Amino acid sequence: MIRLEKTCVMNLENAIRGARNPKNSWDKMDSFYDKEGNFILGENDLGLAKRLAKAGSDHRKFIRQIFVSVDITAPIYWWKEYDTYKVGTVANSTSTMHKIHSKPFKLEDFSCDQMTQQTLQFMTEVVDYLEQVRLNYIAEKKKEDWYDLIQLLPESYNQMRTCTMNYENLSNMYYARKEHKLEEWHRFCDWILTLPYAKELIAGKEE
Repeated sequence: MIRLEKTCVMNLENAIRGARNPKNSWDKMDSFYDKEGNFILGENDLGLAKRLAKAGSDHRKFIRQIFVSVDITAPIYWWKEYDTYKVGTVANSTSTMHKIHSKPFKLEDFSCDQMTQQTLQFMTEVVDYLEQVRLNYIAEKKKEDWYDLIQLLPESYNQMRTCTMNYENLSNMYYARKEHKLEEWHRFCDWILTLPYAKELIAGKEE
């Protein structure tokens, strides 16, 4: 399971203006804002952006200045893979250490969508036991109960993080993960393609 919410794309106007700095070609800018406040690349600017994006990382520096913020809820096993992308990304997460006991454990707190029925039944028992331990910890504040929660917690537990990255990061993720065996990565890559001009600037190699 993965959920991507509150997506915000920023700085596209400044990025495309900066892309024209090397040749002082600002007079050719033809982009504009529509009635909804969205920044729309004009024919000239889109053509330049596509050429630079296809020319390689040395030439497409401007896409590193297009920023994306998004709230991602995903299981710990997915976050472990996401965390390989450290350069140019920032994430603030909900705290497992400090808040693991603050709300009841429910099955919907875990990614169980690919489990067999037999495994799902066992998972239900695990969640019920975690809830029992949580209640014990709240009542008695024994550290061994807290450790039981932390060390027993399955990697399918869903965590939410607010993430900031740029189009260059997303291009690297897209090509590295679009054929990955985890369904969460396929959904993440599908989300990437919904971003403004993603097909031209992030996944342009596939045109």
